[in-house]
Amino acid sequence: MSSVAEILIIRGLMPIESLDAISGDQARDDLQISELISQGVLTDVQVASARAAHAGLPFVELVDYPIDRTAVAMVSAALCRRHDILPLTLQGDSIVVAMADPGDVFALDDIRAATRMRVSAVVAERQDLRNAMNRLLRADGELSDLQSVLEEENRPSAEMVQVTNEALEDDAPIVRFVNLLISQAIQDRASDIHIEPGEHEVRVRYRIDGVLHEMQRAPKQIQNGVTSRLKIMSDIDIAERRKPQDGRLSVIHGGRKVDLRVATLPTVWGEKVVMRILDNSSSSLNLDDLGLLQHNFDVYKKSYTKPYGMILVTGPTGSGKSTTLYTTLNTVAKPEINVITVEDPVEYRMAGINQVQVNPKAGLTFASALRSILRSDPDVVLLGEIRDHETAQIAIEASLTGHLVLSTLHTNDAPSAVTRLTEMDIEPFLVGSALDSVVAQRLARRLCDRCKESYTPVATEIAALGFWIDPDQPVPLLYQPIGCQVCSNTGYRGRIAIHEIMAVSEEIERLAVRRASSAEIKKVAMAEGMLTLRQDGWAKAQMGLTSIEEILRVVA
Repeated sequence: MSSVAEILIIRGLMPIESLDAISGDQARDDLQISELISQGVLTDVQVASARAAHAGLPFVELVDYPIDRTAVAMVSAALCRRHDILPLTLQGDSIVVAMADPGDVFALDDIRAATRMRVSAVVAERQDLRNAMNRLLRADGELSDLQSVLEEENRPSAEMVQVTNEALEDDAPIVRFVNLLISQAIQDRASDIHIEPGEHEVRVRYRIDGVLHEMQRAPKQIQNGVTSRLKIMSDIDIAERRKPQDGRLSVIHGGRKVDLRVATLPTVWGEKVVMRILDNSSSSLNLDDLGLLQHNFDVYKKSYTKPYGMILVTGPTGSGKSTTLYTTLNTVAKPEINVITVEDPVEYRMAGINQVQVNPKAGLTFASALRSILRSDPDVVLLGEIRDHETAQIAIEASLTGHLVLSTLHTNDAPSAVTRLTEMDIEPFLVGSALDSVVAQRLARRLCDRCKESYTPVATEIAALGFWIDPDQPVPLLYQPIGCQVCSNTGYRGRIAIHEIMAVSEEIERLAVRRASSAEIKKVAMAEGMLTLRQDGWAKAQMGLTSIEEILRVVA
């Protein structure tokens, strides 16, 4: 069988001249390979893949690999670290383990003895393997430490938290466990962390790309400790357990500051905690990153470059409205203009912008705050949400008196925003005059670039789904999810926004004054060139960004 070096040469990864230097001595060949890695000629992944081929074993990359935590729990962390191995999955009476050195027979023997199962080996790059071990094995170690401390102290977990808080020990097991949950969620690109108490244990779930995934099951006795620790970090009242509370905390992850919005909810088994991860990198996005089609971008740019008027972004919770607004704000904010926001809560902290946090207990509501900031000489106002008549009235008046107003509204599509404002008892002629454009949006999962597969759909099936195909043109290629290690076998990785942007023309103004229905407004808007959510999704499906199934899932 070819040596590792010969395999690398055959694959065109090592220069052919290296063939003369191959001695057959593994130590000497490994030294030559190491020199080529240090020179940047080879990568560790290429070498690990060649080692797998040399051993006749599969090669895997563990980035987002769907690892079975049951399999991980069957082997002690000490044993895994001693041999650089990690259990991945269970297959019948066999356990699949990833290892950096496929020739380490002692490691295989130890795994076989520890699990009493047959062992199937696959090869992974060493650093990739250690990163996965740090992510997965440390949690088990923290839980074990915590349980042993609780048993040793032999007292209720709530008392232990008080001791920990008084001592402010950063290395206390509960503190480390909470830090681990947060850092792992950020690393896994999660948008939310759910800590859910049950009768016998605590379940931890992460929302990744809009879908919840179970990540941990922790012992019941740490429940109060974890909840109290998060309350302290979020400046929430520890003693109050009977009503929901909100707070905010910040952590440093990978050298950058990440904010989390924390909400507690009393349940029959204790307080549930949900943390929304607010990645501040979103506030540094530019409009090109939003994925707008050129036509939609041109329509939207006409609106936000005007010195006055109102722009509304609509959609359900979690549809990316805040990201769109902050990106727009980041584009229009300049040193020579005054930008003020009123939010509940302030999601992203932005430099050079005056951000006001609503505080109803102190009498600072959206309406009162908006009324006050209009006396602070703003040029651009961002209003977190239009919830009632008073807020809508002041926002409309602000846009009519020379201010650019950005806000959100909960409607299903863009034309419905006009009728929604009139339903809030805003005079129809004011709605037509103030409103400049409405953006409706949804978030669809983005197809994994590594494993997506093109196919030619049947024209009749596409037409039946409501997507239009030009009969004079060939049926366009579409893409479907397949699933690989990178996307955790889901076929999707990341998300993309689907937009519907309606410019308020003179004709739509007249319809607003006549109190026309949203269906009439939509008909006129489409005649004037508005792309509906479904049409925008269809265009992005043809571009290979998402699938037809995803469009149908998020767009009615």
